[in-house]
Amino acid sequence: MTYVEGFVAAVPAANKDAYREHALGAEPLFKEFGARRMVEAWAEDVPDGKVTDFKGAVQAQDGEEVVFSWLEYPDKAARDAAHEKMMADPRMEALGASMPFDGKRMIFGGFESLLDEGASDGSAYVDGFVVPVPPGKKDAYRAMAEKACPIFREHGALRVVEGWGDDVPDGKVTDFRKAVKAVDGETVVFSWIEWPSKQARDEGWKKLMADERMKPEGDMPFDGQRMFWGGFAPIVDR
Repeated sequence: MTYVEGFVAAVPAANKDAYREHALGAEPLFKEFGARRMVEAWAEDVPDGKVTDFKGAVQAQDGEEVVFSWLEYPDKAARDAAHEKMMADPRMEALGASMPFDGKRMIFGGFESLLDEGASDGSAYVDGFVVPVPPGKKDAYRAMAEKACPIFREHGALRVVEGWGDDVPDGKVTDFRKAVKAVDGETVVFSWIEWPSKQARDEGWKKLMADERMKPEGDMPFDGQRMFWGGFAPIVDR
């Protein structure tokens, strides 16, 4: 089952082209090491939140934009093997020394697929989400996602992925747990929805908001005030 390595970074807007070129330089190495797909998506519709948001997650400064990105591996074993190769490859050290952004504020982690439905063919826009889920709520969260997924796809989504936190390290400056103000026992979910275009996404959400089937039944299995989300346009998808 697909294993996801998820990332969120703050990149100076002036470095967009440099960031893309850097990512394109890294992509062949990730593929060589075992990744099946690499996506780098640039912020287009990333709202400020009252409690948490993408900008706060990476301490974005004036003039910086958020990048939401991920690597897909066939399974966790493939991802772990890739990490071992990366740590021993001098090409990765060279890439790390030339990053056009502040790597200390990048957040990252490994996520097991809780749900992965649809196909990415034709994907041109991404909605990204980061969610804190309380202990004991994994099955309830999965049930909620499984109920919503076919409705998203009915209204135009190409693919829906929910990644359950599996290897999410604590960071000195930023990390996924700090980003959602996670409390003891909570797990971080890294998820996304792929759309054929921003227009399709905007139209799809209008339909979703009016769809009675999307109304929650009882309490949500997570704290919605600490969930954050945004819309992103892929600048690398290979």
